[in-house]
Amino acid sequence: MPEGDSVFQLSRKLQFMRGREVLETSLRVPSVALHDFTGQTVHRVWPYGKNLFMQFGEEILHTHLKMEGTWAVHRKGDRWRKPAHTARVVLVLSENIEVVGHSLGFVRVFPTNRYLEEISHLGPDVLAEHFDIDTARNNIASNPSRTIGEALLDQSNLAGVGNEYRAEICFLMGIHPATPVSAVDVEKALKITRRLMWENRNSPIRVTTGIRRAGESTYVFGRNNKPCRRCRSTIVKAELGERIIWWCPRCQPLES
Repeated sequence: MPEGDSVFQLSRKLQFMRGREVLETSLRVPSVALHDFTGQTVHRVWPYGKNLFMQFGEEILHTHLKMEGTWAVHRKGDRWRKPAHTARVVLVLSENIEVVGHSLGFVRVFPTNRYLEEISHLGPDVLAEHFDIDTARNNIASNPSRTIGEALLDQSNLAGVGNEYRAEICFLMGIHPATPVSAVDVEKALKITRRLMWENRNSPIRVTTGIRRAGESTYVFGRNNKPCRRCRSTIVKAELGERIIWWCPRCQPLES
């Protein structure tokens, strides 16, 4: 499931693009289909939360993986592993390297001088070199009646947290995801968030338990009807808003 650490790793993988000339451009989304980066040099590739940005000259390509998106890199002419109809971005770079974005959640293009405006709706990036925890805390605390589970997923509060981290953060805090923000130590929650995501930023396997074996890397996420690793109670799941939550009813009781 793509979360901030997934996009961080994707950006690192695509750093080879920097300094290369674009030989061919194909943006297969009607709203941006006429944009052409051919002849431009890739100046920069970087993440912000769950968003990926690429700068070509004076324009920025903004993409989001959502749930199904992937990027593939291969030589032009090689057979694609994904169906051609799922391609949303196709870039051929110098040395005939082809970079393809499949099933992307969205594809946008805007001038470089609009970058700050375009990300103004996002909270601080959890994986920024210096995470602005004060702003993130104030963002969350501004709505004390909201549930902490909803607040952590709100990208306008902080950018990068997805459903898996949300579940694990709440378990480590010992709080039910439906607990109101007013009853939560928000600063502690954000410190746990930063530590978990920072430690996983370069790892191919997302781990919150400290155990990298398959099936043992999470406490509650995806573990419905399985025993809690701490108390052996049965993990349960339900919905909060439109997303699934997992929790241990003994370790994370919902206070009345």
